[in-house]
Amino acid sequence: MNRRIAIVGIGNTDFNSMTPDVSWKELMFEACQKAYIDAGVDPRKDVDSFITCAEDFYEGFSIFDEFVPDQIGATLRPCCTVCGDGIYGLGNAFMQIKTGQMDVVSVEAHSKISDLLTFGDVVLHAYDPLFEKPVSGPVERQNYVGSPSYPKEKPKPIVGSSNEKNRIHPYFLAGLEMQHYLKKTGTTEEQCAQVVVKNKKNAFNTPYADYEANISVEDVMNSEYLFKPVKRLDISPNVDGCIAFVLADEKTAKKLDVEPIWLKGFGWCSETPWLSTRKMNADYAKMASDMAYKMAGITNPKKEINIAEVDDRFSYKELQHLEALGLADSGKAGKLLEDGELDISGSLPTNTSGGSLGVGNCFEATGLQKSLEIVTQLRGHAGKKQLSDVDIGIAQSWRGIPSGSGAVAIFGR
Repeated sequence: MNRRIAIVGIGNTDFNSMTPDVSWKELMFEACQKAYIDAGVDPRKDVDSFITCAEDFYEGFSIFDEFVPDQIGATLRPCCTVCGDGIYGLGNAFMQIKTGQMDVVSVEAHSKISDLLTFGDVVLHAYDPLFEKPVSGPVERQNYVGSPSYPKEKPKPIVGSSNEKNRIHPYFLAGLEMQHYLKKTGTTEEQCAQVVVKNKKNAFNTPYADYEANISVEDVMNSEYLFKPVKRLDISPNVDGCIAFVLADEKTAKKLDVEPIWLKGFGWCSETPWLSTRKMNADYAKMASDMAYKMAGITNPKKEINIAEVDDRFSYKELQHLEALGLADSGKAGKLLEDGELDISGSLPTNTSGGSLGVGNCFEATGLQKSLEIVTQLRGHAGKKQLSDVDIGIAQSWRGIPSGSGAVAIFGR
């Protein structure tokens, strides 16, 4: 069906490195309640379908679906879980409304990663169990990467574990991929460090961000190597938080008397999960964006996209993703950064929210965090970092190490 789909409500919590005072249910309730109020809907009467985005391994127990309905207002209502990034939830909601069976759909994604004591072990489950997993393995303090208080020294392997001497954190893959990207494109470590500086500075104007900082390129370059050439400050620290969106068809959006932001295009791609059978490129981002551009009718993204929020869970990823999305030529994203074109005042403002480096690694909420900034900018509600003449924005998210999975959403006024 040819139905236009609008974002009519958004809501979010703050993002914090640890949230011992609230449960994941309370985070979900707060974000959803804000989104429903923003949209002017009653979830018990007006919302036709509910989507939550969660991964059982990150939640710490199986069949997370069973624990979802109460706090998002979906008790005895149609409700499903997307086992993936929140931006996939937007795509799911988009398709549900397109069918004509639903008019209003709620999407929620969250992170309560501070409750997970064995983060590295969970990431290892995504590696090939025979050829990839054995070179890494469980370590005593898997939260040392991404935690605000992780030690400077690398953690010791579990005593008595098999292949004990060769155990390393599964983020070793980021080091290999960054090496490949730098060598292939001629991008420098200093340019990647500039991404960190820019994004942490941008986060000062994002109320819910947790890792804003006024640092220099030298600070980043002097931080210790963890997975060379990935340094400590090249990695986005983990955070807890939640974001919720309410989507509606055009007819319903007019009845709600809200200024709609249109979801004009959506695309996704999942490459092979086996490292040995895929390239260390962001091909998933290119294929997903090609799909989204076609749907949105965008033929020249460099000229038509006014603002970009791209996945930057590792500093080099921002530059790699901009090139994969066709917003920068191969190997030229770093030069755009140096010239100030990716700044808030530049020709292609990128990660004005602070991105994952400034806000924090939101895990399954990452895609919605990117989308939240785009929608806020298009609404004209971005405060001190509000851009002028913004009509089209792109949000892109990647599932994270070691996946080759990602999605793109294009929003417009």
